[in-house]
Amino acid sequence: VQLVESGGGSVQAGGSLRLSCAASGYTYSTYCMGWLRQAPGKKREAVAQIDSDAGPSYADSVKGRFTISKDKAKNTLYLQMDSLKPEDTAMYYCAARVGGYCDGPYNSWGQGTQVTVSS
Repeated sequence: VQLVESGGGSVQAGGSLRLSCAASGYTYSTYCMGWLRQAPGKKREAVAQIDSDAGPSYADSVKGRFTISKDKAKNTLYLQMDSLKPEDTAMYYCAARVGGYCDGPYNSWGQGTQVTVSS
């Protein structure tokens, strides 16, 4: 499965962005997809994921502000980010677990898209 992110950019605090992740290749057994981020000097952290059985889940830091969704017909994953804060600044990565649900590690990654939030 190949993943290509888009939609990153620069925005002021309080603003919104929507990230997209287009999946191609053998996506039929991909039941878990998610978004992770990594800020300079920090470890990569999970932001949100969506499991075909269990539904969406979010990191505490983004609950109520970010919404993950998936358009099965378009094989595209989205992350709607509202009320953005400077601490949301990071490289955002789309990831998928091909061949399983969200009970194991991701095994396919996109190249990342930069999100910068200014105060």
